[in-house]
Amino acid sequence: MASYQLFCMGNPLLDMQVRDGEEILKKYGLKSNDAILAEEKHLPIYDELAEKYQVTYVAGGASQNAARGAAYVLPPGSVVYTGCVGDDELAEQLKAANKREGLDQRYMVKKGERTGACAVTITGHDRSLVTALRAAEKFEKAHLSSPEVAPCIESAKVFYMEGFFLTHGSESALELSKKASEAGKVFVLNLSAPFIPQFFQVQMQQIMPYVDIVIGNESEAEAWAIATGHPEQKDLAAVAAAIAALPKSNPSRPRTVIITHGPKATTVVSSADTASPKVYSVLPLKDEEIVDTNGAGDAFAGGFLGAYVLGKSQDECIEAGHKLGSMCVQQVGPQYKWPKVDIFA
Repeated sequence: MASYQLFCMGNPLLDMQVRDGEEILKKYGLKSNDAILAEEKHLPIYDELAEKYQVTYVAGGASQNAARGAAYVLPPGSVVYTGCVGDDELAEQLKAANKREGLDQRYMVKKGERTGACAVTITGHDRSLVTALRAAEKFEKAHLSSPEVAPCIESAKVFYMEGFFLTHGSESALELSKKASEAGKVFVLNLSAPFIPQFFQVQMQQIMPYVDIVIGNESEAEAWAIATGHPEQKDLAAVAAAIAALPKSNPSRPRTVIITHGPKATTVVSSADTASPKVYSVLPLKDEEIVDTNGAGDAFAGGFLGAYVLGKSQDECIEAGHKLGSMCVQQVGPQYKWPKVDIFA
């Protein structure tokens, strides 16, 4: 068995992506740039997309996208991912996409369940995500101690989890983050979407003491500020500093908070010195170079994680994140250039 450096956990989903979906946004009352869980009223969207639109099927799931990104920049056998899928064709498509990037998976498979799906509606440079978790929310904590998964956790030095997982898997999240922290390993959490800090603040606060690196974007940072009553909701550095300063169970390693802002600058704050944020500019792309922004934040996380596992400096890690994010928005959905491009060259 490979000795994995990076262990990722999340909701494995197949993305159903359509372009020019203004009508869909209107019909289902969706915001153009948002991510939500499907409610009863949204459930017909999946069949409607398949019937009325030209659908591009792409392997998705936030953490899985980031894991594929990290695998893209690391040697084979470096990254492993877990989550729960059904025993269906969708799961087979996910495995094929992972294999291409060099990502290994240790799925928990629920017989008779359907693999989760995400309806991705692209309008301009925005993407609206509506997720039906299906099998993904049936993940069981016992899977972490199974013979397939336990050795992967043992060998990993860095752990990554999407905030989306907290909607159903906070027990597993707590187990994994605590284990990482106690072993002096690095646990990375992505805020994932505004509704996570907004509605799952309790679950987030439970695992935050064990989190070494937090990654989010400007709207997630603002949602966190509103949910916690932070006065400066639009000041990314101030919000990042507040998250960095939250209690930490392993104080020997300062917490780093990274807030991206699309084509604008990325802000990084360390709990070692919350008064000195670092701001990294992004090389903006021309409008015509951008295909779509689905998975751009995950690609940033993937590039960052890959560089981090390789022991690169903070500056190099952020640059790797920017490079992979930029590569991703020039592809359809959360995908990377093929044949592989060495982003460290």
